[in-house]
Amino acid sequence: MHTIAVIGAGKIGELVLSGLLRSGWPAEKLLVTARRPERARELTERYGIRVVDNLAAVSEADVLAVAVKPQDAGVLLDEIGTKVPTDKLVVSLCAGLPTSFFALRLPEGTPVVRVMTNTPAVVDEAMTAISAGPHATGAHLAIVEEMFTPLGATIRVPESQQDAVTALSGSGPAYFYLLVEAMIDAGILLGLPRQVAHELIVQTAIGSAVMLRDSGEHPVKLREQVTSPAGTTISAIRELENHGVRAALLAALEAARDRAREIASQSS
Repeated sequence: MHTIAVIGAGKIGELVLSGLLRSGWPAEKLLVTARRPERARELTERYGIRVVDNLAAVSEADVLAVAVKPQDAGVLLDEIGTKVPTDKLVVSLCAGLPTSFFALRLPEGTPVVRVMTNTPAVVDEAMTAISAGPHATGAHLAIVEEMFTPLGATIRVPESQQDAVTALSGSGPAYFYLLVEAMIDAGILLGLPRQVAHELIVQTAIGSAVMLRDSGEHPVKLREQVTSPAGTTISAIRELENHGVRAALLAALEAARDRAREIASQSS
């Protein structure tokens, strides 16, 4: 197994670390960097992995998983960029940043793979999209898939689609949580206790997601199976359409995609 260094131990970095450990990746093959000493102690105590500085990570690891905030990536690469050998694989988890951002700051020929995953990695149900930079080969993509497959599903996409991926699945869990929150509130409005409404909606969401995944049916067909003529469901759907829920989702995802592009332009 390759030695992997996670540079930046925020939420996404820790998700990757914990997922790799759960999948059986040896702790001695994992390194992490952290800016704050108390965070370093916390990670060592929680996971039994070694915390190193950024330059040591570059020296010791085969794969550098960059999980810092996009606005901090430039400062990081100013520190380590020229010291990264071209036989290292750089994996970017920085939302919005294209592989060209790294190519400008790394030695010519350094392979970079851009990754967008999401927070369900904590329960091994992530959706991870993987895109190759100009110097990344199929072998490099296979290494990244080996890293992220234990965290959930993976898919290869052209890098030109990554901003859309960020809007759809990277931010996607937040949309579902907001919808569930609203439906729980609706249940309370209809007279249900909060805990009852919570259990009803959460299990309904889980069951619906499993049906979507396992049935292979188009969501329209599954929706039609619930929607009887002149019934309760069609009355609710009419109100959703009257309030522009579909249009609001389209506009929301466009806004998220545009923000990803803005982050990239501000960082270049």
